[in-house]
Amino acid sequence: MYRIVEARDVGFKIRQFTIEAQRIARKQRPGQFVIVRLRERGERIPLTIKSADPAAGTVTLAVQAVGKTTSLLNCLEAGDSILDIVGPLGHPSEIKLYGTVAVVAGSVGTAMALPTAKALKDADNHIIFIEGARSREMVVFEDEVRAASSEAYFMTDDGSYGEPGLVTKKLNELLQSGRKIDFVLAVGPVPMMRAVAQVTTPLGIKTMVSLNSIMVDGTGMCGGCRVLVGNQSRFACVDGPEFDAAEVNFDVLMQRNAMYRDKECASLSQFEVDKAKELAQLRAELAAKENEVARLRAELAAEERRDD
Repeated sequence: MYRIVEARDVGFKIRQFTIEAQRIARKQRPGQFVIVRLRERGERIPLTIKSADPAAGTVTLAVQAVGKTTSLLNCLEAGDSILDIVGPLGHPSEIKLYGTVAVVAGSVGTAMALPTAKALKDADNHIIFIEGARSREMVVFEDEVRAASSEAYFMTDDGSYGEPGLVTKKLNELLQSGRKIDFVLAVGPVPMMRAVAQVTTPLGIKTMVSLNSIMVDGTGMCGGCRVLVGNQSRFACVDGPEFDAAEVNFDVLMQRNAMYRDKECASLSQFEVDKAKELAQLRAELAAKENEVARLRAELAAEERRDD
């Protein structure tokens, strides 16, 4: 059981959680993720670790409510617990001196990109951070973005904040103005990452994309996150989550990512009807599990005292 220390809204349908997870906090590196499970037979959700505090033994995760399980998770508050958190998983981001780095993120993808951006800046890279969102209310972590970057640009589809347009508009503007960009990290919706790759690949700019959104179990056993990279079958969870954008087959990736969309939409619609009931049931299940853990610990302590 993993206790939630803090829970707060940070954007439209986006919630940030600080959670007690001492071992994960000590071992995590930028770019790695965890798999979260709320109940025994529940869905497994991949979430990139936004930050960690080894001294406090906590990790911070940002969750966008897009389906039933993420919507249920975002109903939880400080004091609630999460059944399982497994991690850190995946390969860490490669941190080295590239020169000028463009970090391109879409809304909640900003949380995933921030730890890598910070580490790259600490490695003396010049960081250009471009955050995109549909509207002002979906722009997140602005202060942290500015702190993690040398230059920061904010793009909104409707022009309600920053500059109007997509992230690729700003990326193209920078490149066409003669700016030399040595490395690009793109994190966000698959269409956005593909669009970034279409800009950078013809120019030979090394670009990495994070494919954690397609994962299921996070261990390579289910095969649900299989992607084509350089015409070879790879697993996003154990071989990634970051891959060279020039080698990713985005058409296949988008097909696989949409495979269960109808079922996911139906499940979310039913959840919205039964939200209060679902939340009460989850809390009852977690309370029962906490009582079971407390009982087992008491039995183990009693057995150890008898052995002494």
